[in-house]
Amino acid sequence: MKTFITLDNTKRRELPKNLQSDDNRYPESLVEHFLELYTKPGDIVLDMFVGLGTTLFVAEEMGRIPYGIEYDEERYKYVRSHLVNKENLKHGDSRKLNTFNLPEIDFSITSPPYMMKEHAENPLTAYTQPGTYHRYLDELQAAFTQLKPLLKRDAYVVVEVSNLRGNGVTMLAWDVGRALSRVLRFEGEVVVGWRGEDKGEGTYGHGYDHSYCLVFTNSE
Repeated sequence: MKTFITLDNTKRRELPKNLQSDDNRYPESLVEHFLELYTKPGDIVLDMFVGLGTTLFVAEEMGRIPYGIEYDEERYKYVRSHLVNKENLKHGDSRKLNTFNLPEIDFSITSPPYMMKEHAENPLTAYTQPGTYHRYLDELQAAFTQLKPLLKRDAYVVVEVSNLRGNGVTMLAWDVGRALSRVLRFEGEVVVGWRGEDKGEGTYGHGYDHSYCLVFTNSE
């Protein structure tokens, strides 16, 4: 496993105007990198936090079978309208993952919605309900606890995440890694250096030019 890669922070798929103001996708190239590394055609790929659909779109393009969960109805409708496997996208709450009757999963990649430690809204509800940073981490851990029995033995799970600069630094990457390591075996991190325009918050955003892909396996 290479522990440092560089990618262009550009997205190929154009979004409709109503979704362009909140474009927090990771680029297609990131998904392509890990699907090439950890999957083969026909494998079932899950994204627990679909967002704007990059994982699912790339999985279909590469001959994998995508499944996903999306909380936000507007995003769900957009992604579903562009999928071949429309029935595999579920509209709902990933904190209730075990209610969706999902198949056995070969590989999972996702980027959970981010939370700064001082924020008062829960990202796992699309920022529509109150929450705390500690509760957010606990609920993420609980969601991945529900994922574990769905994974094939030794299946890989990749979680893309970043630390966040604001009023100080929220060590989100470290905290998410610590929480999920209580559920899955942590294999290490891949640092992703992002090439692109720096508009004042780094080429990645949130004050950084890089993010982390935390790599886990469903191993003892």
